Order: sequence, then structure tokens, then C-alpha cells
Amino acid sequence: MQQLPLGVQLRERATFSTFVTGSNVEALARLQGITARRERAVLWLWGAEGSGRTHLLQAACAAAPLGSRVAYLPLRDLGEATIDFLGGALGVELLCLDDVDSVIGTPSIEQALFIAYRRIEEQGGRIIATASGAPAALRWGLADIGSRFGASEIFQIRALDESGQHEALRLRATQRGLELPDETARYLLRRFPRDMRSLGKLLDDIDVASLTAQRRLTVPFVREILGEP
Repeated sequence: MQQLPLGVQLRERATFSTFVTGSNVEALARLQGITARRERAVLWLWGAEGSGRTHLLQAACAAAPLGSRVAYLPLRDLGEATIDFLGGALGVELLCLDDVDSVIGTPSIEQALFIAYRRIEEQGGRIIATASGAPAALRWGLADIGSRFGASEIFQIRALDESGQHEALRLRATQRGLELPDETARYLLRRFPRDMRSLGKLLDDIDVASLTAQRRLTVPFVREILGEP
């Protein structure tokens, strides 16, 4: 059973099979391992915006065994409401915390994180957290929760190289039912931010325009859609 805050949905396309691994082989393997097995574990995934850490976190939620009690909390969106949602997630087997760094420095939230961490650890559950930096690089107000996450299994999620970005872009286009020629994919990678979050939003815009116009995704057509000279 998945617990999600009202209005929050896991992205349907965020699965392990749709994650282009690049140099993140070890992190992916470990995530697949702890979601498949009910073992006590705490993982911390850190990396730049658009590196794929949210994709992996949501994929872990989706891959949890049928009947597992799973909670996904996007802390940046929840803000102060994080406290209430953490209190309601104390009985889960897998707690997924996205953008933990966004709430660091708020004493009441750090205390709620500490309580949730201890309770789930005592129950033999699993916690997977994401942030923009490693635990040691963040300015924790409550040293106890900082040190606990600092002792977790820490993986840096590294951005894809050019070849990986091209593969990921083509894969995301295929998922949307789009036929994206190599030339058009290269054009998009040259002209726009290369993080997967930005490229995903770009493909959504292209998808809508393509359906309306019923045209192939040639470079001139994509340039026209995006208002590029």
C-alpha cells in the first residue's frame, strides 16, 4: 500500500527499467536489492537537479513488493506539513524522503525526521532519502539526525554523459509514443538544458504540439514549436 500526500502522484514512467544507468550501476543495484527484500537499510542518494535521484526514489516505491506499506514524501512541496505526514508514516516498511535538504534548518521538521528515523529503524524498515548534497555537506540543526544519515549508505547520482543523455531522451520520447529522429535529439541536446527533468518537460510540450499538428518531429518543426530562430 502506497501512502501519498493529497495531490501527489508517482510518475508513471519512473521505474527502474526506464532509468538510464550511466555510471550509477552500484546505486541502482543496491536500490533494487533493498526494495525486493524486506531488510533494514538506510540509503542516501545525492546529486544535482535533474540527475535522476527523484526518478530512482519513485522507482523504488513502485518496485516495493505487493502489500508493502510504502510512503513517498516530497519534502520541498510539503514544507511545514512534513511533520504531520511523517507522524502518519511511522508504521511504514519503506519511507522515501525526497529533497531532504529543503527542510534542513527547521528544528521542528528535523525533530520529526529524527523520530521517524528511529521508529522505522526499530521496526526493521527501510529509508531512502535524496538531497542535493551528502549528509556531511549539509548544515543540520539537530546533530543526531545528521549523524544518523551520515552513517547511512551514501551514493552520488551522477549526471549522464552525452551518449547517456541521447539514450535517455530517445527512451522518454518512445514512452510518449513519439518517434524522435537522431538529428532532432541532437538538436535538443545542443540547444536546451540537458538535465532529464527539463528535457522531460520539453518532450511534453513537443508531444502536445505533435499530436495537434500530426507532423513528424523534424528539426524545423521542433524549432517552430519551441519558438527557436
